[in-house]
Amino acid sequence: MFVGREQELASLKKMWSKTQRSGFQMMVLYGRRRIGKTALLDEFSRNMRTLYFTARQQTSTANLRDFSRTIYSFFRMPATLPPFSLWQDAFDFIVDQAKNQPGDPFLIIFDEFPYAAITEPSLPSTLQIAIDHGFSTTNLMMVLCGSNEGFMESEVLGYKSPLYGRRTGQMRLLPFDAFDTAKMLPSVEPQETIRYYATFGGTPYYLKQIQPELSYEQNVIDLMFDTSGLLYEEPLMLLRQELREPSTYNSVLNAIGAGKTKSNNIADQAGLSSPTSVSKYLRILSDLGLIERRLPFGEATTHSKKGLWNIRDPFFAFWYRFVSPNMPSIENGDGAATARDNVFGPALDTYVGQQFETVCRQWLIHANRTNALPFKASLFGKWWGTDPRIRKEADIDVIAANPQSKSVLLGECKWRNTLDVAQTIDLLKSRAELISGYDNRYLALFLKTDELAEVARNRHDPDLLIATPATMFRD
Repeated sequence: MFVGREQELASLKKMWSKTQRSGFQMMVLYGRRRIGKTALLDEFSRNMRTLYFTARQQTSTANLRDFSRTIYSFFRMPATLPPFSLWQDAFDFIVDQAKNQPGDPFLIIFDEFPYAAITEPSLPSTLQIAIDHGFSTTNLMMVLCGSNEGFMESEVLGYKSPLYGRRTGQMRLLPFDAFDTAKMLPSVEPQETIRYYATFGGTPYYLKQIQPELSYEQNVIDLMFDTSGLLYEEPLMLLRQELREPSTYNSVLNAIGAGKTKSNNIADQAGLSSPTSVSKYLRILSDLGLIERRLPFGEATTHSKKGLWNIRDPFFAFWYRFVSPNMPSIENGDGAATARDNVFGPALDTYVGQQFETVCRQWLIHANRTNALPFKASLFGKWWGTDPRIRKEADIDVIAANPQSKSVLLGECKWRNTLDVAQTIDLLKSRAELISGYDNRYLALFLKTDELAEVARNRHDPDLLIATPATMFRD
């Protein structure tokens, strides 16, 4: 069942319509492995004339032979024909066939393009020539797709790439947010959906491994706390595929997973010589979308010393927080007991509470798109720092703001079954003054249970937005 990706699918369909009107178009689609690129392309190409080729990790000769067979099959030609000798010959053949059928546009999908290009370094140049002197005069649409994000950005999209300037669109496929994740778990209640999202993130392949007939705890044990579990070594496999020094990147992620958020602390924990030496690894992990450097809301400069590094992807955050430190026990066959003793309980609640803030921020973005907030917001974030009135550290979990209208919404996120609601609201009101420059202030309270929400509503505060997992996922 295909779910989500409405915006991405609409972009592809829009390009296809443009192909039919104006001629050749080329989309570059990329994203890390398991993210759902092939599912998106399968859905898009359904009921379309599609020459669909997926390169493999094999020699250039073998890939060209397979590409030749795909071409012959698409044009209903005998499979016994000899394979093309050169990639240029294969592209020229497709161009000639397209020109012979001018009123019948079709789609070409070249999936896992990096596998073919790495073994045939001239392939990007060859394709560039084919586009400039052949494909550009046809009415077909081409999609170049790849999981090696570094290669796609440098060798396809990069300024020095022969293919630079040939694309007419590009799309980096990202993981689902919590609300598209919920569509993949239709039988799961909202609170449990948040736990699943905090654990498996929004990568479709990971979510497909969840067995709905099993409990959350059993799914986690089977998939990550067993050496035969499908996701037990998944982060390490991705690092090996994408990076040249996977062990160093793994050490950096372990440091962040252990709670180190400053460059110098990460370098120390990872065994690197200095914050300068760790910066390269942090940057590349950030480019992959695995980590991010967050700044307090309102902090403009990227050189601010207040920036904190966090693991951005929930699955990686969970894995490096709970699985990686316990790998010796898991390898010894004690994974289930380790999970029950060290994961399920207060430690997990604290972790899910941190991810709950991310879900609430995602909900604010969705609500903003549908004009469900008191104003149209243009900035979102979180604030932390020192409250000068009491000289203590303070934070505001979620913020949505519009500097032009001087409007701001400040929210507190509480993943607890019991809570002094009145005290929480009073504290939020007192901290609202810490965000200066806004005349119109609104407050929001995101609570774990509907019972706590009812207590908050009984205060009859008209400027207080109240939401729970049940209301957020229903809306």
